[in-house]
Amino acid sequence: MRYAVATFGCRVNQADSLQLEMELRARGGTRASIEDADLVVVNSCSVTATADQGARQILRRVNRLNPEARVLATGCYVSRDPDTIAELPGAVTVVSNDEKHTIVDRLLPGEETTASRFGDGPGACGASVSPGVIGRVAFMLRVQTGCDQPCAYCVIPSTRGRGRSLDAARVLTAVGHAADCGFKEVVLTGVHLGSYGRDLDPSACLLDLLRTLDMHPSRVTFRISSLEPMDCPPEVVDFVATSGRFAPHFHLPLQHASDAMLRRMRRPYTLDIYRRVVDRVRDRMPHAGIGSDLIAGFPGEQDGDARLTRDYVSSSPLTYVHVFPYSPRPGTEATRLDGRVAGPLVRERARSLREVGAERSASFRKGLVGAVRPGLTLEGGGVVVTDNYLKVSVPPGHGGNERVHVQITSADPLAGEIQ
Repeated sequence: MRYAVATFGCRVNQADSLQLEMELRARGGTRASIEDADLVVVNSCSVTATADQGARQILRRVNRLNPEARVLATGCYVSRDPDTIAELPGAVTVVSNDEKHTIVDRLLPGEETTASRFGDGPGACGASVSPGVIGRVAFMLRVQTGCDQPCAYCVIPSTRGRGRSLDAARVLTAVGHAADCGFKEVVLTGVHLGSYGRDLDPSACLLDLLRTLDMHPSRVTFRISSLEPMDCPPEVVDFVATSGRFAPHFHLPLQHASDAMLRRMRRPYTLDIYRRVVDRVRDRMPHAGIGSDLIAGFPGEQDGDARLTRDYVSSSPLTYVHVFPYSPRPGTEATRLDGRVAGPLVRERARSLREVGAERSASFRKGLVGAVRPGLTLEGGGVVVTDNYLKVSVPPGHGGNERVHVQITSADPLAGEIQ
């Protein structure tokens, strides 16, 4: 069976799609284009209206280009609004997030994996997926899903449910599998990753998991995905700084620099708390990549609030930012708030934040010229992703998924030489 998987949104969705592809390949599936696939799976996102629109567009495209394909839609948009998906042209099977793990068994009930039929070993019959096969060299491992944090703007708790964690034994098994398949980096991801372990019996915490992974017998290194600032205590920062196996890279969503706006968003921290977390990362790891998410134009945002965010980003240690114009999500508290900001002003504020974010990124890259950083080559070997999350162009001559050290020789364009 030839399959195609189209993935929208966060690293949690990317991890879910990776797991799906592993299961399909284990049953003999081969990757194909949307036009040539027998099965097309669309793994949707619903963080913004733009994400919703993207899922609808690709489903219409599949119906137009490959009307004979079996089409299955899943993910957060599908969970939130299955009726709209079902009304699109063509026959689309709708599967909610809660049932996402059953997709392959539904499609291929009772079928053995190729490994069970032909035995373990190298190649397609033994390894279900390997670095580069699905277009990436890092293994996305979802160790947590769901969220119990009621942010006013976010629809995800209603589409992913309450927080649930994968116990450490299963995490270790997954890491071992990734290492056996040839992956050299594992990205730990979750909807609310910092809440890891609170639901387990006995309960645990993210730091417990990090310490366990630090002792894994493989040579795999790890990267932590997005962490909320209230879930990144000094102990986690210090552990990453001293471990040697965890990338010096933190993604810490701020959303806004105005404490008044943070309260309206129901974010459980202040700018001062956020500043202390970020400053500790920079103090312990001067070379670390530090990213953030920002929302522009949240209901009630005044010009002064917008300036606070721009001014903080401009003076902060952040090395990149993701800026999201506020997008009303059906059923969320934010849709009932007064003070809706006009669309053109939302877009202008978002543009301004992206501008200052680009300045921070340029400054960080410029400061690293001459530095040597470890990293992994991407498929094709012409780009190295460094431990601190820079994509550095390098001369050809290396394959993908190779551990290298790269000296950064230019900030704009970002380029270097493998040492």
